[in-house]
Amino acid sequence: MSTAATTINLLTGFLGSGKTTLLQRLLDYPDLSGTAVLINEFGEVGLDHHLLDRIDANVVLMKSGCLCCTVRGEVADALLNLHAMRARGAVPWFDRVVIETTGLADPYPVLSTIRAHPVLRSHFSAGNVVTTLDAVNGHGVLATRQDALRQIAAADTVVLTKTDLADTSAVRNLRAMVAAINPTASVLDAAAVDASVLLGIGSGAQSALGQLPTQDHFHHAADGQSVQSFSILTEQALDWTVFGVWLTMLLHRHGDKVLRVKGILNIAGSDRPVAVHGVQRMVHPPVHMSGWPDEDRRSRLVFIMQGLDPDLVRNSFEVFQGLSRPQAQVAVASSTRIEVAKLHQSQDNGLFE
Repeated sequence: MSTAATTINLLTGFLGSGKTTLLQRLLDYPDLSGTAVLINEFGEVGLDHHLLDRIDANVVLMKSGCLCCTVRGEVADALLNLHAMRARGAVPWFDRVVIETTGLADPYPVLSTIRAHPVLRSHFSAGNVVTTLDAVNGHGVLATRQDALRQIAAADTVVLTKTDLADTSAVRNLRAMVAAINPTASVLDAAAVDASVLLGIGSGAQSALGQLPTQDHFHHAADGQSVQSFSILTEQALDWTVFGVWLTMLLHRHGDKVLRVKGILNIAGSDRPVAVHGVQRMVHPPVHMSGWPDEDRRSRLVFIMQGLDPDLVRNSFEVFQGLSRPQAQVAVASSTRIEVAKLHQSQDNGLFE
């Protein structure tokens, strides 16, 4: 059995958007037979016809070979229980976990739990976030519900459901609406979705980076506070330490407003690009890619933010980028990250005040 970290995929979406229906269908794929599923209550979902055997009060084995586990307390407790049962052979081996959130959940706390918990992060790693969106009611939901906006912003893949019940023009407009909120996400029709959306094939941090948008997008929420996506591009190779300090400071100070960040970086002294992506205050481990996705060697960052001026972020980045030039190299080489951060703050335009 593999000792590598078990990937956790998050399946989220607003109330009635079809999460459970999609999950039922995906779990029938052979590639997902070794999957453990965490849901809130068995009684809330229509999985009964898939159940084969009850292992204990919280865990059942499904006909597809998957495990289904109820979350009666904290997600961390359910994951630790599953890990312990797998380790002692009390449940069949699983190599992937899918967490189906409640319809009103913000994905960030679950992702943060996986990364921050001292035991969980040794055994599990965060994978794709898949968000379902009802094609019939999606326009109204995104126009009125902040939780739905955050679910879309956090998504690697958005799955449009009930498209057969919606007008073609309505589906097209909804796709445009999603692209305005999260231009880095793949948008798929539920009718054409297969197990790859959970396995990470064709989505995720690296594959979408070659098509990162360069235009700014604005989606106005019902409360008047716009969700904005915008890009930063630079031809200058970046100093990894300086960039890390800047991003850490940005998310520490404004993480609740930075719904998503994704990018591909040209790092000074490296022939390979580095992919970075994060959700709110959480940044996934950087990925050293095998090569550039195209001929463009510029660093590209895409932000999805709410209630934060893009010009402040751009200006701050430019100030920080100046630290990568020769006059600052001594400071970087001989100082701690804190001292570099202080140097930046003395030149900052108000973003970190």
